[in-house]
Amino acid sequence: MSTLAHVFEAGGIATVTIGLVREQIVSTAPPRGLWCDFPLGQSLGRPGDAAFQHRVLEHAFSLLKAEAPVFEEFAEPVRDDGTTVMSCTLPPRYDPDVHPAVDEARGLRPAYDRALERFGNRIGPGRAIDADTVVTAVEAFARVAEGTPWEEAGIPGVPGEPGIVSRVSLDVRGYYEMAALALSDHAPESWAGVRWFLNETETGKVLREVRAKMRDSGAEWIDWFFVTPADASDDEVADEHPRGPTEA
Repeated sequence: MSTLAHVFEAGGIATVTIGLVREQIVSTAPPRGLWCDFPLGQSLGRPGDAAFQHRVLEHAFSLLKAEAPVFEEFAEPVRDDGTTVMSCTLPPRYDPDVHPAVDEARGLRPAYDRALERFGNRIGPGRAIDADTVVTAVEAFARVAEGTPWEEAGIPGVPGEPGIVSRVSLDVRGYYEMAALALSDHAPESWAGVRWFLNETETGKVLREVRAKMRDSGAEWIDWFFVTPADASDDEVADEHPRGPTEA
């Protein structure tokens, strides 16, 4: 996005880039950059807090008045300290003959549909697969977790396209997080959907295993690194690639 910002500015269109990773926005140096100390995936800050999000936007738009280049920091951080717990009851098992993750994904479809009707597709699938393909993707990921080589597991998407597995996994996570909007009665200050998905759901546990198996099989870094979120504060993730996640 910082590169595109330079292109647009060269064409006479003023831009503002909001970045959540300080090292990235400093190193890419967009013409007008605003660093926000927020959790990844939370570009405007606290979920459900319109006043806070408007302050972020007001600060960002104020940079349009500045002579480029300019870099500023938003004054109000939103810290994800790992203590906020997402409260979200998952559906009970229905079909004991299928993998628990598959049963879970099927059971969440009514909640996903309710959230889609209420909020629109804010964070749901659509990058590589749609909601109707999520269960197929979870089935394929379960096969990988159980030992099938990832190239042979039938993961949907564009075969051979670099990073497609990560985009499919992101769509699956988006499906779950959309469903969580309908199942949870509140949104924590620091949206804890990622931790809830990875730690509390069967599919999140499967994707952790998929990432590890792909990494250990010698898959290209771009194919496995983002199968689960790569948070720069995660020491395990930071150590897995010598360039560090901020240069991905």
